Amino acid sequence: MSKELTGFVKAWEAAVRKSAGPKKRANSIFTPMSVAHVDDDDDARNDGEDSVCQVEKILPNGDFYTGQWLDNAPHGQGKYLWTDGCMYFGEWQKGGITGKGRFSWPSGATYEGDFKSGYMDGKGTYTGSSGDTYKGCWVMEMRHGQGTQSYPNGDFYDGEWRKGMQNGHGRYQWKNGNHYIGQWRNGLFYGNGTMMWSNGNRYDGCWEDGMPRGNGTFRWGDGSFYVGVWSRDSKEQSGTYYPSGSCVGELEWDPQELFSVDLVECSICACEKVTIYPSQKSLNILEGEKLSRKGTDVNGRTRWASVDARVSNYSSEDGSYASNEGSRSSHVDNSIPRVPHMRLKAPKKQGETISKGHKNYELMLNLQLGIRHAVGRPAPSTSLDLKSSAFDPKEKVWTKFPPEGSKHTPPHPSCEFRWKDYCPVVFRALRKLFKVDPADYMISLCGNDALRELSSPGKSGSFFYLTNDDRYMIKTMKKSEVKVFLRMLPGYYKHVRAFENTLVTKFFGLHCVKLTGSAQKKVRFVIMGNLFCSQYAIHRRFDLKGSTFGRTTDKPESEIEPTTTLKDLDLNYIFRLRKAWFQEFSRQVNKDCDFLEQERIMDYSMLVGLHFRGMSCNDNVTPPSGYSPGNTTPTGNGVIDDGAPRLSGVDVDHLVVDPSRWIQLGINMPGRAELTVRRSCDTPQLVGEPTGELYEIIIFFGIIDILQDYDISKKLEHAYKSFQYDATTISAVDPRMYSRRFRDFIFRVFVED
Repeated sequence: MSKELTGFVKAWEAAVRKSAGPKKRANSIFTPMSVAHVDDDDDARNDGEDSVCQVEKILPNGDFYTGQWLDNAPHGQGKYLWTDGCMYFGEWQKGGITGKGRFSWPSGATYEGDFKSGYMDGKGTYTGSSGDTYKGCWVMEMRHGQGTQSYPNGDFYDGEWRKGMQNGHGRYQWKNGNHYIGQWRNGLFYGNGTMMWSNGNRYDGCWEDGMPRGNGTFRWGDGSFYVGVWSRDSKEQSGTYYPSGSCVGELEWDPQELFSVDLVECSICACEKVTIYPSQKSLNILEGEKLSRKGTDVNGRTRWASVDARVSNYSSEDGSYASNEGSRSSHVDNSIPRVPHMRLKAPKKQGETISKGHKNYELMLNLQLGIRHAVGRPAPSTSLDLKSSAFDPKEKVWTKFPPEGSKHTPPHPSCEFRWKDYCPVVFRALRKLFKVDPADYMISLCGNDALRELSSPGKSGSFFYLTNDDRYMIKTMKKSEVKVFLRMLPGYYKHVRAFENTLVTKFFGLHCVKLTGSAQKKVRFVIMGNLFCSQYAIHRRFDLKGSTFGRTTDKPESEIEPTTTLKDLDLNYIFRLRKAWFQEFSRQVNKDCDFLEQERIMDYSMLVGLHFRGMSCNDNVTPPSGYSPGNTTPTGNGVIDDGAPRLSGVDVDHLVVDPSRWIQLGINMPGRAELTVRRSCDTPQLVGEPTGELYEIIIFFGIIDILQDYDISKKLEHAYKSFQYDATTISAVDPRMYSRRFRDFIFRVFVED
């Protein structure tokens, strides 16, 4: 090592130690080996492409890397030092920070644990500069899952976290001995919980936004207690005092003192803010390397592939990127994900809002009244172990809703109607199984916001309605479909309980509205989860069955909207999933198809939604002036769409493949789409030939339309069409053949990356 470089390294180490404060560190972060400037030795670089070697590199911007190197990128164990004093030491995979490692900040704060794609993700311990410590699960650099937090002031929390805040069940203990045990939401006491003071007093009951709200009991150390309804508004406060046997006289205590005195010192300490996250640190390893493998894209423009084989959409002609958004962090390099050549209009919310004057306005009011009554009706705690009688098709509850109201129903402005709940115990258990909060469910379906009716009914003649927050979809049903659903309900419940990552549609309720009077109209409907409720804009959606007859949209490219549902013969991609996800996907598709085949169900399909990372929904896919890779750009629907993974607004966080990940099978899954081209031939080619042109995507998928059995109408349809067309190309086939054909097709479209 030259004297100049040796002096540089020693000066650097001294600067890092000084900036990190008095904390103990290793004597040297560098091992004795030769240093090569990244631009000085091309031969050494070329020699390292075939095997792992040890290198030390001083980068053009002043950053420093030392460790193992493979194919022009860090791979194995290595240390990276930024000029601001941040340092990472640990495992690398093909130029990215992935595996076990340790990240330290100049302030003295450290994180030691799992990393995934540059993010603190998995299990790890963060120790702040002020001494606070979190040990537990992380997802995308947020506390998420089970974990413990020690605060600098001596407080301590042990429990569940979600999106960086206490959420779920947890225990918080203050330094003075007070402690709270119970439910949390968004970092505050919410739900049932118990607060115990060091002087022996305690409160048991309901909480809302960090304060007692609703039914609760305050007990004193001497055994006396006060039972009532609690509120910060003294006008809403009411209750009764019960003295202990030793107490004499009336209560000289104002219940409002619980808010003004007892809870004043019970504040929740905030976690230390992280100044900059590891994923936000730019790695300049590749910036000093020469670009190679020159080629042209489909439009004939020159494009380059960087030394780690990532394709850049940089055009040497105009110096711009074919993208309209930046990246939240460039944890591997500063390239932009490649996007397909398509023009997208700014997305609008699907459907027409059902406001007063709409032909289905009264039906919507009736539906919302019925759901509010059904979900809010007092019921014993639901066990997931249900009796067979709960699945009896005759197990239903009729409720009459007169306009003036009744003992059990509120007055309403709509006409009189009757409401039917099918198998209410089963659907209450399903909502619990799918971890649907009853209050959130009612707010989505029955809140102040109106439902939206989709512009055209489906092929079956059913109408679809969406909640304003896009979480739930309501579908009207035929009587025959209801019969099929009730017949398969025991098997469906058993299946979704056994396989939490099932891809089949999630159902939350089955109901019927019967209008009284001359109309005597019955409307049956089912409430389902909306697969595409996400912060990601869906750029393309496909309905895939594995058949070819009639399976095209017949729309020119200029008329295809992000909300257009394309079909099998419109599909021009194959989807590449990482090995672990593909294996889980394959297992689950086989399990779900076995279940549907057993229930004699056919004509189902795989609904697929694609979000192309690096693309915004607007009329121009070229970036505006002043664009830089670090910017984030709002999409047409107002969502900041930076192409980087983020937690979804949907409550899918509990349904995970791996407890340390937020990604559910079929929801928010990163992958790659490879463009395909079909050969011109007489027989339609179901899956095109891959071109090698890859796009980074976030993919959503699920199995839908699972309520069609192989009844007499489908048998007749099969017989009729078989005379005119190849029987293997039509949708109406025997469930066993349908299942086999569906799987064969899906496993050609979805492949292991």
